[in-house]
Amino acid sequence: MIKIAVLDDYANVSQSMADWSRLQQAEITVFNDTLADEAAVAERLAPFDVICMMRERTPFPATLLQALPRLKLLVTSGPRNLSIDLAAASAGNITVCGTESRKTTTSEMSMLLMLSLSRNLIPETTSMHSSGWQTGLGRDLHGLSLGLIGLGKIGAQMAVLGRAFGMDIHAWSPNLQVERCEELGVSYHASLPELMAASDVVSVHMVLSDRTEGLIDEAAFAAMREKALFINTSRGPIADEAALLKGMQQGRPWKAALDVYGTEPLPMAHALRNKALIDSGRLLLSPHLGYVTEQTWQIFYSQTVDAIEAWQRQEPIRVLN
Repeated sequence: MIKIAVLDDYANVSQSMADWSRLQQAEITVFNDTLADEAAVAERLAPFDVICMMRERTPFPATLLQALPRLKLLVTSGPRNLSIDLAAASAGNITVCGTESRKTTTSEMSMLLMLSLSRNLIPETTSMHSSGWQTGLGRDLHGLSLGLIGLGKIGAQMAVLGRAFGMDIHAWSPNLQVERCEELGVSYHASLPELMAASDVVSVHMVLSDRTEGLIDEAAFAAMREKALFINTSRGPIADEAALLKGMQQGRPWKAALDVYGTEPLPMAHALRNKALIDSGRLLLSPHLGYVTEQTWQIFYSQTVDAIEAWQRQEPIRVLN
């Protein structure tokens, strides 16, 4: 009998997204919460042979992997996971594998947040639900400029979606080439402040790394246009949260929508849960929904089951390295 842990299943849906009964002689335990303390994580997971991760919700550094001598297989949803120390896993003879993922979910979420901010959707529906009616004016996306921080796969999707709404598309990232912008019909900018100053809406689409952590700082926010919107569906630490709040106090950005945070789940006492900004409709917070869709979960969990079954049979699996 192998013991399998399914981690961070916030919505408690993992078992309905795939046929886990295919796994032979397996005892499955599902955890719906995330533990922040590494010692507590190690104590919880010590009895398990197989651990199924949901992206980076629980990181697996070397110290945690070394505290789990029984662990033999680590399956992460998605094709990569930078929160796993792969070298330490290899040294501990722990097989690490991943799954495929859908490519359109985050860009759809970004457009949803953009439209919600632009049309003042949350304050207006809140007014409607409390027996009120219209309270203000929204703003069209058509004719505005969309600035993309990052022009990879998701950034390229955003360029297409923004253009469909009649927006002019601009982009910058540390390694962005003019040729990439020309290929996608996007205006190239040589610096982050230059992009911020040219954009009515700024949307972040970069991978978190040592180079990008804190990339969007006070100077970047200060360069934003009057009435500009800021959207982050990428990774929280790319934007300095304290700098964002300070910028909002000064009206740059005027509004912001965040789906990602430096600490997740976001603590109830966190400064970003600013009641005045939220109630006014200037700050929209969502609980990291960018990749949280039924179709994505079916891929994640069905391929997680496939991987465990193949591992049990000693068949080839999608190993991360």
